[in-house]
Amino acid sequence: MGGGTRGSAGGSGGGSPGGADLVVRDLSVGYGPVRALRQVSLEVPEAAVVTVLGGNGAGKSTLLRAISRTLSFQGGATTGGTVTLGGRRIDGLAPDRVVAAGVSQVPEGRRVFARMTVADNLRAGALGARGGRTERAAALRRVHELFPVLADRAQQRAGLLSGGEQQMLAVARALMATPKVLLLDEPSLGLAPLMAARIADTVREINTQGTSVLLVEQNAALALRLATQAYVLEVGEVTLSGPCAELAVSDEVRRRYLGVVDEDAAADAAGAMHAARAMDATGGSAAPGLTPSMPRLSRWEG
Repeated sequence: MGGGTRGSAGGSGGGSPGGADLVVRDLSVGYGPVRALRQVSLEVPEAAVVTVLGGNGAGKSTLLRAISRTLSFQGGATTGGTVTLGGRRIDGLAPDRVVAAGVSQVPEGRRVFARMTVADNLRAGALGARGGRTERAAALRRVHELFPVLADRAQQRAGLLSGGEQQMLAVARALMATPKVLLLDEPSLGLAPLMAARIADTVREINTQGTSVLLVEQNAALALRLATQAYVLEVGEVTLSGPCAELAVSDEVRRRYLGVVDEDAAADAAGAMHAARAMDATGGSAAPGLTPSMPRLSRWEG
């Protein structure tokens, strides 16, 4: 199998003192007796986009909740490990203090305040953020530049926005806290391909402006295009990690997450189907036990 490192956390392990490196080390999480994460380690360098891939139930959302300290809202708890931002531990902080330290999360499913206006949703995102009125005004200008539709619909109830617009609002609300690191949980979930592409473009722009991004995304093809480093999470453990360019050509990642089957088998099947159609046309005989219309794969023969 090509590319990637099995079970590797990647990075040097320390982060740059005083910078915005997010470093997770040996993080374990449980929901009562159920172990959800087991000694997970990863690193998000300053101004980088890092993605976490994995199927349903792998522990991806749990990982983000553990970083943002919102696990207790779902009955979970950290049982071991550390999380640091710029060399400072944040795994013992309350959720609002994590936001103030520079980490904001966009939860899966958007979860905007549906009965509140767009403007009030954005004001809520600034609660507990660093800085004063000047910084909040600058943050509002930034999100309006990124998402002009939110400025146009400032007095509209959030629940009346389209799914894509609600995702924009969820991202904008998190950005109102001017985070150093943005945690994105399935931003393309349930969106039309065109809207998902627009969200992806916005993630690139947010990163270009200097915000690091930790992206959880089931759309592996999209995630590998956006990020530079990837981790594969399976049943609560990191099983594979490495540069996205390497993981994108890994047989295992291509098969499990990109929908690419074994290319030799696919070529065998295509050739066999072509031969079967030729036999149908000429009235030739098939191999024993196969009808003329069935594929005859060389690796199936004894």
